[in-house]
Amino acid sequence: MTTPSPTGRWRDAARAAGLLRADGTVAATIFAEMTALATRTGAINLGQGFPDVDGPHAIRQAAIRAIEAGHNQYPPGPGIRALRQAIADHQHRRYGLDVDPDTEVLVSTGATEALAATILALADPGDEVVTLEPFYDSYAACIALAGATHVTVPLLPSPDGFRLDVEALRTAVGPRTRLIVVNSPHNPTGTVLTPTELAEIAAAARASGAVVVTDEVYEHLTFDGARHVPIATLPGMAERTLTISSAGKTFSFTGWKVGWLHGPAELVTAVRTVKQFLTYSSGAPFQPAIAEALGDDVGPRALADSLATRRDLLCEGLVAAGFDVVVPQGTYFVVADGTPLGFDDGAELCRRLPDLAGVVGVPVSAFCRTPAPGASPDAPSDLAAHLVAGVRFTFVKREDVLRDAVGRLASLRRA
Repeated sequence: MTTPSPTGRWRDAARAAGLLRADGTVAATIFAEMTALATRTGAINLGQGFPDVDGPHAIRQAAIRAIEAGHNQYPPGPGIRALRQAIADHQHRRYGLDVDPDTEVLVSTGATEALAATILALADPGDEVVTLEPFYDSYAACIALAGATHVTVPLLPSPDGFRLDVEALRTAVGPRTRLIVVNSPHNPTGTVLTPTELAEIAAAARASGAVVVTDEVYEHLTFDGARHVPIATLPGMAERTLTISSAGKTFSFTGWKVGWLHGPAELVTAVRTVKQFLTYSSGAPFQPAIAEALGDDVGPRALADSLATRRDLLCEGLVAAGFDVVVPQGTYFVVADGTPLGFDDGAELCRRLPDLAGVVGVPVSAFCRTPAPGASPDAPSDLAAHLVAGVRFTFVKREDVLRDAVGRLASLRRA
């Protein structure tokens, strides 16, 4: 019996995410490849961005209490009301945003599902979806699943970190633009967009009639006085912005997959209509625990302070090893340029790092548009040419792990 050949948009998603090989087979993601490489070689995995310690004890205990209290069946599709209220309270307390927990908030299975449901709900074939570049890989896959066209605007390196190419933004956003996806604090560069940059995005959205979808999962993890400003707080933007965040990064519970979005009721209704046919609901005992956690403004700040110390440790070690480094203003990540070490291809460097230094990173080219058919699968797009030798490392690891990694990376300078 012959197995039917699978059809549908899965190939489009794989191609958009850079996973479709020339022979039609599907490769593992670069994150899976690098994690497997770390496991096989015993290298320290600074590629995948997840904490190596659990979040606060009090939040874990709240989840245990919820399990014991019987919160183990399907929660409501939009999320339990206590969590929706806590999200609305958090947005008002932190940013002055007035959000109706009953009509303007939707709980999701992590921010990734919220992003997927939003793009699938609001983007049609023929529409354009604009993202920053580099970008989180799921953006490209979801845009392809929706049948829309992915347009990118680069973040360019400067003495002040990676900054938005404003002229490219003005060129990219036009009458076919349906969504502008903004990620700040930004993965992988660690950039925190300035109010001026956000104002340019807001002006482009208003002029084109586009909806802004803003990925703010690292909203509390900023350093050195950098301030996260939700674009929904800008004049005229609350009515055309869907704000997405999650508990995973803020509280170091990435495996709980509790995310959310909020925005105008009619847009939230559209997203909820799609989302209910994805997971419907999830995380029953975790939702009340996160509802409690969102009332704490001290814990996230302490985590950010700790991450700033670990960032400095890793950045100093990378510079000592011979990399050029752009010090990030937020997130879990730092981008390091391997060109001074004689590497003009970040993907090649990442595959060799376990043998050279016993450390694993992820090439920045994995966060860029896929090349044209026939090109090298590791080649970045033209917009990302300045990042071809870039490697993303994470510092959301214990200090002793980072010190070990820095010691190993020092061997690159001696090589």
